[in-house]
Amino acid sequence: MGRPSKPLLDRARIATTALELVDEQGDFSVPQIARRLGVQTGSVYHHVDGRDGIVELLRERVAAAIDPAPLTSGLPWDEAMAAWARSYRAAFAAHPRAIPLLTTNPVRAPRVLAQYELAVALLLDSGFALADVMPVIIGLENVVLGSALDMAAPEAMWELSDETPTPLLERALAAVAEGRTNAAFDLALTAFITHCHTLRRT
Repeated sequence: MGRPSKPLLDRARIATTALELVDEQGDFSVPQIARRLGVQTGSVYHHVDGRDGIVELLRERVAAAIDPAPLTSGLPWDEAMAAWARSYRAAFAAHPRAIPLLTTNPVRAPRVLAQYELAVALLLDSGFALADVMPVIIGLENVVLGSALDMAAPEAMWELSDETPTPLLERALAAVAEGRTNAAFDLALTAFITHCHTLRRT
């Protein structure tokens, strides 16, 4: 028999299948990937370094949608970080079930580490002390990933009950315009960037 025109298995197909499983159920297993691709489980291990290797493929796949250009654009640091944050949020909002998986595994993917390197360089060049750089980046990620999860939540997140009178909450909810998630993200991001201004040495 002739060889198939396309390989039955490669890292791209593994990443695609793993991400499909995560989007569907919040996690994956190597046997599940193998079954979906119609191969033996051992065949998957010929292409990746176990489960951790697949997690890093997932990280690279999701992070590929993050635009790193703002970090080297020459924009003021606050505008650059805000633009990067919005792109970061959009990338993870497309795959919210991947967030718990990716945030509980160490970052090893070279392309992702390269983006962090750019962010560190931007902050150092903008007058941040070395000791403040990672807290700023991690704090920004907390805002971004929390908002990405919020984007996957139901629009009607609070269900009021007659058993527990909450008239003030009812009024507050009624006053919120559509797009509460974006409004909350803008508020949190602005407040975060404003505080970061106080950390700069220059």
